[in-house]
Amino acid sequence: MDERRAECCDCFLPHGDVIAQVKPKLPDVEELYDLAELFKVFGDTTRIRILYVLFEAEMCVCDIAETLDLTPSAISHQLRLLKQFKLVKNRRDGKTIYYSLADDHVRSIIDQGREHIEE
Repeated sequence: MDERRAECCDCFLPHGDVIAQVKPKLPDVEELYDLAELFKVFGDTTRIRILYVLFEAEMCVCDIAETLDLTPSAISHQLRLLKQFKLVKNRRDGKTIYYSLADDHVRSIIDQGREHIEE
């Protein structure tokens, strides 16, 4: 048997009572699409590293780049995506723009993901 295939029933006999209970509770397709897109953002190691840096302190692009040994251009590109998905926010202080986590949900998502992989 192919280990990569999910186990499946030997017959196709849907259980209507369970389906009727579950189906109305499902989010609409657009919401599920948005959720899947959000989780794709977490699928990049550089973005995860940036979020970990921002767990510790509000920082500008140059400081993040120096901390992670990456170019400011690479960091800026990733921050743009993180900001688009409302995971980070920024503020201007003179000529410097500082980035921070958008809210505590970001840390919760990462913490729960880590907890899950460490089980």
